[in-house]
Amino acid sequence: MGAYLFVHFREKTTPDGEQVYFGLSKDGFNWEEVNGGKPILTSTLGECGVRDHVIFRKKEGGFIILATDLSLANNFATRYHSDWKEVNHNGSPYLSKWESEDLVHWSEQELIKLVDDSFGCVWAPEIIADEENGDYMVHWSSFNNVNDPDFTAIYYSKTKDFKTFSEPQILCSKKDTGIIDSNIVYADGYYYRFIKSDFEPNHIMLHRSTSLIGEYERMPAFDEEIEKEELGQFEAPTCFKLSDGRWCVMLDYYGCDKDKQGYVPFVAEDISTGRFVRSDSEFSFPYGFKHGTVMSITDEEYERIKRAFK
Repeated sequence: MGAYLFVHFREKTTPDGEQVYFGLSKDGFNWEEVNGGKPILTSTLGECGVRDHVIFRKKEGGFIILATDLSLANNFATRYHSDWKEVNHNGSPYLSKWESEDLVHWSEQELIKLVDDSFGCVWAPEIIADEENGDYMVHWSSFNNVNDPDFTAIYYSKTKDFKTFSEPQILCSKKDTGIIDSNIVYADGYYYRFIKSDFEPNHIMLHRSTSLIGEYERMPAFDEEIEKEELGQFEAPTCFKLSDGRWCVMLDYYGCDKDKQGYVPFVAEDISTGRFVRSDSEFSFPYGFKHGTVMSITDEEYERIKRAFK
């Protein structure tokens, strides 16, 4: 696994930004555009736009992309009356799904619904293998308009085949504030969970546990580093292991003009310490990648994608 694929969208005012884009890297820091910076996949169902992408390599082979079915370029001013509360409570309950065997040829888009009508918009799906139970967990953030209409929580559903899913359950919630954008990685017997808290604290947190669905402990070293930054300006964490053994979490910086938004890397020498240090000088992007997921790929897969999407 000598290279990396970043699946993301672009923060634009036109609908072409809210589609599926690929970025490639040989080291996890220096990124290049794919397909001339144009979309790899385009949504033609639901709201005809997708945000907050996850890509995942299945243990049995093949790949899956899930994304929030939402187009603010098409619908924010009309359907949602330029009101984020309406988006959160009345946005699409569907996720868009694509599957592939080779990262080049993709299935037709599908809309899948993991929730009932008591849920608001299904934001930021993520996928992790459940090492204990031998299946997969899809987790996301959402309002539940019946149980808790005031604060978002992280919910999850289990699946073995990404066709049938268990009833959604709460993975974690926080009293008196919403939490969003969960990202979980597994390393050396621990699950490390990154979550964006809206308030108290107003920043991303890191917790860890020996059980995917269990009690997690907060890692104070992560707080110490993130509190050196301007609070309330980062979201959409995506964490991955670098080829030299270090770990990187990319945080999406949104507290600025749209043309300056995008990911910033924080690097840990050892993930077990929880100490991720901002490392801007080591990275570069061709443009601002927005809310996506990094996945390790082989050198052959890297070359295959480059050849297919020149």
